Amino acid sequence: MATVPVTDTSRPESAVADGRVSSRSVPTRVVVAIFQWGWGASLLGIDKAPIEPFIPMMLFAIVFGLSMDYEVFLLSRIREAWKVSGDSRESVADGLAATARVITAAALIMVAVFGSFLLESDRVIKLFGLGLAGAVLLDATIVRMLLVPATMELLGDRNWWLPRWLDKILPDVAVEGSGGPPAVDLRVPSESRR
Repeated sequence: MATVPVTDTSRPESAVADGRVSSRSVPTRVVVAIFQWGWGASLLGIDKAPIEPFIPMMLFAIVFGLSMDYEVFLLSRIREAWKVSGDSRESVADGLAATARVITAAALIMVAVFGSFLLESDRVIKLFGLGLAGAVLLDATIVRMLLVPATMELLGDRNWWLPRWLDKILPDVAVEGSGGPPAVDLRVPSESRR
């Protein structure tokens, strides 16, 4: 299988110097540093070699899907709190308080699962394990639990600004329904519980 370098291996400092730091690029750069440049490769029992060309794209696609799950969970809760209170700052605090434990627990489970890939002997599996574990850890802790709430706190009511023309077109969708009675009553009558 043909392999190509992901980044300029003659300048390892370019990973930091070019300024592209995010929850998706940092784990990829850690993978490059270990698997391609050989930094700490002996700890994982691997040899320094170029990264297979399909891996960065696959890592990005998987991490993008996983991070959207956290984002939707966090922001939908914040929006629900904002619709009730109308106070952006309080809504961010309430939404974060309500979802932080669940997001952290889910992230820790995924980091443990992806981290277990490092026990595999196949180099590609180890690469995926390190990349995914690092990305999930960074995304759930730094991005979802720190940067998103801090940015929303700073933006205040501008978080929910929507052009009027777009507001007229978009449907008003409630995740939990409209608040009315359920369409079908699924409760068992008390007389039949004998």
